[in-house]
Amino acid sequence: MDSQIFQRASQAGVPVLAQRFDQRSWLPFHILRLAWWLHRQRIEIVNPHSSRDGWMLTIAARIARVPLIIRSRHFDVPIPNKSLSRLMYKEWSHHILTTSPKITSSLISTFDLAADEITTLPTGVDLERFKPEGPKADFSAYAIPPQRPLIGMITVIRAAKGIQVLAEAVHLLKNQHGIEVHCIIAGEGPALEYVKSVVTQFSVETQFTFLGHREDVPDIMRSLGIIAIPSFHEAIPQSGLQALAMGVPVVASDVGGIPSIIRHGETGRLVPPHDAAALAAGIRETLEQKLQTQAMCRVGQQFVTTRCTLDAMLDQLDAIYRQHLGEC
Repeated sequence: MDSQIFQRASQAGVPVLAQRFDQRSWLPFHILRLAWWLHRQRIEIVNPHSSRDGWMLTIAARIARVPLIIRSRHFDVPIPNKSLSRLMYKEWSHHILTTSPKITSSLISTFDLAADEITTLPTGVDLERFKPEGPKADFSAYAIPPQRPLIGMITVIRAAKGIQVLAEAVHLLKNQHGIEVHCIIAGEGPALEYVKSVVTQFSVETQFTFLGHREDVPDIMRSLGIIAIPSFHEAIPQSGLQALAMGVPVVASDVGGIPSIIRHGETGRLVPPHDAAALAAGIRETLEQKLQTQAMCRVGQQFVTTRCTLDAMLDQLDAIYRQHLGEC
């Protein structure tokens, strides 16, 4: 009940059942309790998105004979136990949803899925919230020199998000090219202290501001000159789609599903992962090649507004649900 999703769902008036996933000896009891709840509530669709909770919910749904089980996968990482995971992705689910073509391709080859058993459905962007026009975040409380280009990341702070590579790139920009930027990092996560230690290691701590968890993400994005996504692996980063919708330039790693939205030289700039020099070059080009950058931003906005809206995602998800419920 301490989780943010429980609190937010409760505040939104969504009925919530609190469930424990950390007591392994009690998992059979929790699964049966969950199955009873699904049956009592006459749930017609379950759509797990994660690992242990996904297994629990899927097994409970099969016990409760829920008509439709959809399995969503967001992460572009190897699946460790393919034989066991085949139960989840092939035998026990009626359909699979992914957020990027690369994940879809990987699952098709790994589990021999047919094309009609899986759908690529990136998370849609709320264009009313993420629009270029609107208030900007106030950073006056922080010691940020005026007129300095602002590079931002809105993310869960994990090592795989590559903030440490951004720190090295900032160091290279200053010491090799005389370009001083300031990085705004919004978010929290398990690698925060590690990332801060790397920032100190490269002597760029005065060029980084860590905001912590923030709700005013659109305001922050409007204040930035560049969104950086130097991830080591990624599906479809929400910050990338949101930045495109708002016309904010993007420099991102050429990994996972990122190239399906950040097309190099068309909607943004791609660089190899783990490569601080390439990231620095991408940031430098974005700042210096203003006309090319503006053209990419226009194409990126058009891409999101025509293909990746929240309404379009919800319509497609509704169609998938209705199609498969009709088949069950």
